[in-house]
Amino acid sequence: MTLTFVALAIAGLGLVLLLVAGPAYRVGLSLEMAFAILRWAAYVGAAGVAAGLAALVVARRRNHRAALVLALAATVVGAVALVIPYSWQRQARSVPPIHDITTDLDNPPAFEAVVPLRAGAPNSLERPPMLATQQREGYPDLAPLTLSLPPERVFNRALDVAERMGWEIAAADQATGRIEATDTTSWFGFKDDIVVRVTSWGSGTRVDVRSVSRVGRSDVGTNARRIREFLDALQEE
Repeated sequence: MTLTFVALAIAGLGLVLLLVAGPAYRVGLSLEMAFAILRWAAYVGAAGVAAGLAALVVARRRNHRAALVLALAATVVGAVALVIPYSWQRQARSVPPIHDITTDLDNPPAFEAVVPLRAGAPNSLERPPMLATQQREGYPDLAPLTLSLPPERVFNRALDVAERMGWEIAAADQATGRIEATDTTSWFGFKDDIVVRVTSWGSGTRVDVRSVSRVGRSDVGTNARRIREFLDALQEE
């Protein structure tokens, strides 16, 4: 049973590291250190998986049912600590290293109300020249949404969708067709700012969205996913 308990301890440590990374950043740990904790969670989780598998072999040879159950638990816990950071790393490598996403690359919606809230944020609202090219390559599907409804109705629907998605509304000006809000991620507490622009478009209405992270060179696809979810929900209303 000794090897089984060692495997459980290693796997448990990996899971603890995984769980504390986000809260540690929320209470003031640097982003670099929080990500380092995630990496170590994966390393320790891998060790837990290896130890758990070894314990499974030993327990099976000895026909020790309790040890088998505990060794299997260690393997599963270690796998969780390993797979979650690894999947995030794969996701980060599969998307461009950018954090400012919009449906209108030629004339992105501008922020006003949230600008003071971003004071001191590492990420600027300035869009570098190569950003449009990187977004086209990484997210070719992102485009404005056009609805055959009057702007006033679309604006109210957009505001309702934003509130239902849990965004903190900073401004909602129907006269200009602009909604500004902040969305906070659940685990790390990253704050991303969003602006929705509603404009008259022919006989209908066009909706553009821009979502920008305050920290992090790459958003790991979060802003693009948020925009898709918002537009999908708005279209289904």
